[in-house]
Amino acid sequence: MTIAEILKTTRTIAVVGLSSNAMRPSNGVGAYMQRSGYRIIPVNPNETEVLGEKSYARLEDVTEKIDCVNVFRRPQFVPGIIESAIRIGAKSIWLQEGVIHPAAADRARQAGLAVVMDKCILKEHRKLLRP
Repeated sequence: MTIAEILKTTRTIAVVGLSSNAMRPSNGVGAYMQRSGYRIIPVNPNETEVLGEKSYARLEDVTEKIDCVNVFRRPQFVPGIIESAIRIGAKSIWLQEGVIHPAAADRARQAGLAVVMDKCILKEHRKLLRP
């Protein structure tokens, strides 16, 4: 699945590490994707609400169907996030710029998830889908 296909077929994005701090990249990217029509679900145990949405401690706590898991966490946390994404039946995993974990990405691909690694979802959306 190409990046454009992921962006076009995704409706709900769980953002792992989404911060309520407007100065954090996760907040700006999440807000942009929300304005672009995606349903954003914050996943951060240190937050109760971000961008007007209830925040969940773990992916497994989210009751809605998640299409894409967008990761704003350090690489050492990626393997656990990938396992959670597989358990909840996500279709894709998106590792933001600087979030690189080839072994975990391979695990996700083997489980049938589309994987984007070391790319910003906002920049890719702007490049591919903005008129």
